[in-house]
Amino acid sequence: MRKSLVALTLLLFAAGGLLFAQGAKPVNIDFWYSMGGANGDLIQGMVKAFNDTNKDIVVTATYQGNYYDTSAKLQAAVASDTTPNVTMVVDMHNPMFADAEILANLEPFMKRDKVDINDFIPGLLDWSYYKGKIVSLPFNRSTPLFYFNKDQLKAAGLSENGPQTWDELETFARKLTIKGERWGYSCPIDIWFYLGMVFQNGGEVLSPDGKHSGFNNEIGTKPIYFWRKMIDEGIMKLPPGKEYNSWEVAMQDFLNGKVSMIMTSTGYLWGILNSAQGKFNVGTAFLPKAKQWGAPTGGANIAVIAGKPANETEAAWRFIKFMTDTPQVILFSQRSGYMPSRKSAVSSASMQVFFKEKPQFKTAIDQLYEAARSRPNHPNYAELDKIIMDEIQRATIDRSYSPEQAMKTIDTAIQRLFK
Repeated sequence: MRKSLVALTLLLFAAGGLLFAQGAKPVNIDFWYSMGGANGDLIQGMVKAFNDTNKDIVVTATYQGNYYDTSAKLQAAVASDTTPNVTMVVDMHNPMFADAEILANLEPFMKRDKVDINDFIPGLLDWSYYKGKIVSLPFNRSTPLFYFNKDQLKAAGLSENGPQTWDELETFARKLTIKGERWGYSCPIDIWFYLGMVFQNGGEVLSPDGKHSGFNNEIGTKPIYFWRKMIDEGIMKLPPGKEYNSWEVAMQDFLNGKVSMIMTSTGYLWGILNSAQGKFNVGTAFLPKAKQWGAPTGGANIAVIAGKPANETEAAWRFIKFMTDTPQVILFSQRSGYMPSRKSAVSSASMQVFFKEKPQFKTAIDQLYEAARSRPNHPNYAELDKIIMDEIQRATIDRSYSPEQAMKTIDTAIQRLFK
């Protein structure tokens, strides 16, 4: 009897119907997400919209802390068999969870429902595939973006388009700095921004054979020496705090007029524009280049957890399909600053009007198409990411530890992790 009811429910799901067997209860599924504040409220609103239009499914969305908190809780939930049905997965952890067969293969659902993977922007699909399977879809994806106070640049006689190169960044920072009052530039010593500079300097994370560092030379040391020089001169502020705390300090200094230029995520764009409104004009630009443009992607994908009952898996897929469909992509991007992940969203009339009204958002999209670079889609990359972070922070702050030593340590780690 139970098998018959499940089969009937699945048949109704497969037909795309919203009705469910008479007397049957809605399918309840859990969704874990990693964004608080206004973006978290936006997520909850989208979940409510889904529940209101899909009466046979009830999604309960729960905030689990930042990306790393969510990943840690997911690992613990796997061990205790208490995983959610759907979760956000920070970009570089997708291969780790996929390799452990925790993420469901979405390709059969996409083929059945004619969801075109080619409508997703290629630069945001770097973490969606693992061993030929589609294990997640882009959701709140981002890149670093260069932000600047246009009013302060204008007052200093500088181009309101912002600096285009590292040399110009240094020059702008020097002219914008007012000792004891304002720094020209601030940037957390973070791997995301560092790898952007590696890409800009002509490097990649791995060597062509995949067994060594792709920046164990001047490509990798130059960004650290560049940071050191500006920090020592007092034209770049090293924001205190670890991880996202230092990002918040840099952003608040920028909004308070204490810093003229910063690098931070496109995911903060909407909030920065709103907070600066009436105070100063915000400009955005590509990350300044050395030899070329370059920017890593970041943020998180959305995935279905494998091994759940068939009716829950079907409900989870319908929820993911809704959250990544073009109308929701447009809404989420316009209200947050995260990348519109689908080509159809970018080309929509709504988005084109939005870009004209807020050209800062268009800068982020242009940079994505022009400069996005990928990181290794490997289950051990998350461990390497932490090692690189620790080494660049030590080499930037501890003057007794050279950038060359940091590069050697990173290369040794790559040889161990990427055999």
